[in-house]
Amino acid sequence: MAGYAQGARPTRVTKHLREIGARWQQDIRTAGDETKDLYLPLLRAASQEGVKVLSDLPYGPWPRQVLDIHQPAGADRAPVLVFVHGGAFVRGDKTINDQMYGNVLTWFAQRGCVGVNVEYRLAPEAPYPGGSLDLGLACAWLEQHIAQYGGDPRRICLLGHSAGGTHVASLLCDPRPELAALSPDIACAVLVSARLRADVLPVNPNAHGVRAYYGDDVSAYEACSPVSHAARLRQPMFVANAQFENPLLDLYGLEFALALARARGVAPLHVTLADHNHVSMMAHFNSGEQWLGEQILDFFESACR
Repeated sequence: MAGYAQGARPTRVTKHLREIGARWQQDIRTAGDETKDLYLPLLRAASQEGVKVLSDLPYGPWPRQVLDIHQPAGADRAPVLVFVHGGAFVRGDKTINDQMYGNVLTWFAQRGCVGVNVEYRLAPEAPYPGGSLDLGLACAWLEQHIAQYGGDPRRICLLGHSAGGTHVASLLCDPRPELAALSPDIACAVLVSARLRADVLPVNPNAHGVRAYYGDDVSAYEACSPVSHAARLRQPMFVANAQFENPLLDLYGLEFALALARARGVAPLHVTLADHNHVSMMAHFNSGEQWLGEQILDFFESACR
């Protein structure tokens, strides 16, 4: 996993990100679309050389229980980076345009990892803990099959963004018997702009998605929230947030990191990316900027020692 080069964000992109960030929480939908449009030309121009993509491999019987594998040339017992997309529990796909989120897995594959892009069922079809159960099923499939695609089932890192980060965290630390029974054998996990506390507060623009996934009984949300069970986590954890974040997600990230630190007596790795917003946290992979990716690779490598 070593040998990646430094990369910088173009000045014009930084300027535009700051402009978007200044109004991010006023209209996250419009700002999010603007962010995707900003990065799309950069991603289309980026190299995808040396990566073979196998699409829509089923890991379960439902149509959305599929995954893509981004396989680097010559992969043999390579580390495996598994990406879990967001979408406020009620929307989102592993492919939201012709570049995202394949850009994330391509970036990691070009640096020696087998990349896996997981899709899962959404609410209300699959309410809590459906997303995490699907992810657990995908992990079980990977443990059995990833070696035939050049991956090492003993070196798997889960990377979840937004609601995908919720599903990663719940799979690893929620005590519900159906989740605890899955107990995936992974090396580490990364939570990027994850929703780690369920809420339907007025400031939450995705409150309808939270309610669709967790139900109408708000009094049950505390017991369903990953932050309530952070102390149960056993794997190394990296928490990342954007400077311009969806309301309260940065606070929940800090809260989760603090709960884990108190349980372990040592703080987990936590970073806030300057100038970035909730969408650009994933859109920037393979665009030329590499700092977060390099930090994740270093963390992954350390967890596998």
